[in-house]
Amino acid sequence: MSIKTSTTMSNLLFVLITALAASTVSSFSTVTPKVRTSSTTINRLPVTPTVHGVGLLRASLASDGNNVTNRIIKQLEKEEAKMSKKREIAMEKLNQVEAELNKVLSKKQQYLNGSTLNSTPAANFSETTARSAVKALMWRVIAGSVTFITSLKFSGSIATALSIVGSDFLSKAFTMFIGERLMNKSQAGRTSGSDGAGRSLMKALVWRLFAICNTLTMAIFIAKDISIASKIAGSDAIFKTALMFVYERVWAKVEWGKEYQVEYNL
Repeated sequence: MSIKTSTTMSNLLFVLITALAASTVSSFSTVTPKVRTSSTTINRLPVTPTVHGVGLLRASLASDGNNVTNRIIKQLEKEEAKMSKKREIAMEKLNQVEAELNKVLSKKQQYLNGSTLNSTPAANFSETTARSAVKALMWRVIAGSVTFITSLKFSGSIATALSIVGSDFLSKAFTMFIGERLMNKSQAGRTSGSDGAGRSLMKALVWRLFAICNTLTMAIFIAKDISIASKIAGSDAIFKTALMFVYERVWAKVEWGKEYQVEYNL
């Protein structure tokens, strides 16, 4: 075989191989992919949602959003109503305070313009809790000193005297404090912004009656002798009554702790 014949055979073989390869590629590109199930072959096709389904989905989402919005609006409306009510109450209180302030300013201006007071400040006043507490404690110190001297004189024992004084110091101070707070609720006997002499005397007598009973009880319990207890309780009754009357008259002049119900006639 000649070289020319061999070359021709090689070219022919190359052409056949090229044609076979092109045929194979063409068959792969034209076959539709299939999915095999147990008994049926199904073509794999792209699935796209329908227009009707999309519309339902959008309508559902819009409905849910509207419901949430409506609930939020209702809640805000309730809060708005509450705040409006509070504002109305606050405005009423503010109007009352402003009306009273205007009255005070008007009276003050009239006085500054040269008007004179036609009367002294009203007799009505109240005593603060601090004033009542200080009065009760100070009196207890004074009265306790007198009781100590009397108890020492009749019992002859410092220990007995201290026991009698110490046993009722706090109880009497607390009782007098309560009495002061109760008396403070009454304006009887108060004139020109202070306690009158009649009120002071009445308070001294009422307190002395209670104090005698208290001291007598404690003296009997501690001294174990009713005769000594009677002497201790009775000996300083007149002296302490007079002393408390003076004590009340001094406090009537003290302005600390008084709260006047100011009302001036201009």
